[in-house]
Amino acid sequence: MALNMLLEIRLKRTCIIIINIVDNIQLCRNIFQIGADGANSAVRQAMGVQYVSWNYDQMGIVATLHLAEESTNTTAWQRFLPTGPIAFLPLNSTQSSLVWTTPKSLSKELLSLPEERFVDALNDAMWKQYPRSSAVDACTSWLGSLLKSFDLSDSTERQLPPSIKSIVTGSRAAFPLGFGHSTRYIAPGVVLIGDAAHRVHPLAGQGLNLGFGDVKDLVQFLSDAIYTGLDITHPNWMEKYESSRQRHNVPTQLAVDALNRLYGIDLPPFVLARSLGLQLTNALHPIKKLIISHAAT
Repeated sequence: MALNMLLEIRLKRTCIIIINIVDNIQLCRNIFQIGADGANSAVRQAMGVQYVSWNYDQMGIVATLHLAEESTNTTAWQRFLPTGPIAFLPLNSTQSSLVWTTPKSLSKELLSLPEERFVDALNDAMWKQYPRSSAVDACTSWLGSLLKSFDLSDSTERQLPPSIKSIVTGSRAAFPLGFGHSTRYIAPGVVLIGDAAHRVHPLAGQGLNLGFGDVKDLVQFLSDAIYTGLDITHPNWMEKYESSRQRHNVPTQLAVDALNRLYGIDLPPFVLARSLGLQLTNALHPIKKLIISHAAT
């Protein structure tokens, strides 16, 4: 999540006043700053903290899509292709948002296509049938039979992804994909949230969720601190925020990174491992619920 802004929160009596830094309004000397200025955070750089990062040599193509048919459109679709995952995220009954991971060379080609040919490429990417491994199919079929014998069905109601009619003119763009994590989220009077603190591959849609989680915990710890009479910049509550978020964010980031790498390998043993893993996760509801619960916080 890139909240491209820098906010200053100032405490005056019992009120917290939030001001956009570009307003340059001086109310008092004690300033508490929140760095929410994206992956290339100037706030983080000014803090001088270590930032662990690497690039994926991939681009994320985004656009707003018009569906071929109006529907309830409440399902997010993601398909893992040999070149990277493609996802349709519902916006309303007639539109979805696109996030399509591709190698840099392919992204340039796709961005240069006329809109009609780009839409054709989109539909082809979501619907095209690729060769399947008979050995992998046999193993997943055997596991499915085994799960059914324990009343653990791994099947779900069959649905088909939507077809795309067109894209919103001017909505097509691309951005580089990478991993990033700040070893510290706090400094005296400063807190990092969102992409300023952590950057993650979009394949699992966790960037936004992690950012929302940062805001939720920040508000909670800050409210508790003010209620107990602590100064707004007191290190006690800031350290609790940092510890809470890093315990959640780092495992999530590493899991998403591992998934991206796993789905980038086409060797049969890896294809089999991820196919059986997804099948088991879908059948074992407590594990699935645990993953969903973690991803939503």
